[in-house]
Amino acid sequence: MGFALLGSLGSYVSVRDSHHWNVRFQSFTLKERFVVGFNLAKNFRAYKKFGRVSLCKSEFVDSEERTSPDEVRKEIEQCYELIHRLGRGVVYLGSSRMGPGHPHYSQTLELAREIANLLDCTTWTGAGPGLMDAAIKGAQEAGKAVGGFKIGKEAGEWTTSKFHPYLPSETYLTCRFFSARKHGLVDAVVRSSSSDKTAVVALPGGVGTLDEMFEILALIQLERIGSELPVPFIVMNYDSFYAKLLDFLDDCEDWGTVSKGEVSSLWKICNTNSDALAYLAEFYDLPFSVNKCMEQKQEAHVNKSLKMF
Repeated sequence: MGFALLGSLGSYVSVRDSHHWNVRFQSFTLKERFVVGFNLAKNFRAYKKFGRVSLCKSEFVDSEERTSPDEVRKEIEQCYELIHRLGRGVVYLGSSRMGPGHPHYSQTLELAREIANLLDCTTWTGAGPGLMDAAIKGAQEAGKAVGGFKIGKEAGEWTTSKFHPYLPSETYLTCRFFSARKHGLVDAVVRSSSSDKTAVVALPGGVGTLDEMFEILALIQLERIGSELPVPFIVMNYDSFYAKLLDFLDDCEDWGTVSKGEVSSLWKICNTNSDALAYLAEFYDLPFSVNKCMEQKQEAHVNKSLKMF
């Protein structure tokens, strides 16, 4: 039979299987947590011969570090300091699972590049893989500033390093706490003056993306952010990805849990990149045309090709 357990610093773990084996592990001596895997046979002799224990280091936060609110407060302050240094801008929320082979990845890369050129602002993401990575690369192609709030775990995978594979260390922060990361993502779009050009761009995503989307939407709804200087909130409905969610919100109106037209007034649903760019240009009263956008795109591809020779 086989099973797995998780041990941590200062913990005692007891495991008991159907054959009444009892295995006890005392405190680990290293300040790390380990994933411990076992294959147990039915008798001790077989276990000695075939038993296997493997240790795989992962990034966990020791429990005692969560006992003080000061730890979270310090991390939030670090997020604010990074934003102050790099400047507010556009925050991208999106799936960590849609990689370079997915069509939404290439659409996101293009969108982030064009928005960075249009608004001339910092691009902010969760500094993870998938669509977050596409937004980073798009902004870098535009030659604009990029900032990120990394976390030790993205959906579907454990991050094995605190470090981003290619972003300079001074442009991102590896957060231990999701609450601090969320504070950073929200503060990065708060406009302190009319000259600030910021936005929230919600790309296709899963549970984490929906969590961040609706948290920010609620803050806008309750006028906790954007009350004096509105912040554009764009939902990228690529390939009708959010169609059923939007239908559900319509049902909420029918049930009376939200007012008629309330949600639709708080964000803008865009099916294409051109829709999003046109909306932002109108919002900030900037000159924009689809033809100009395509010219910039073609020029970027030409420059990229020239660099290869």
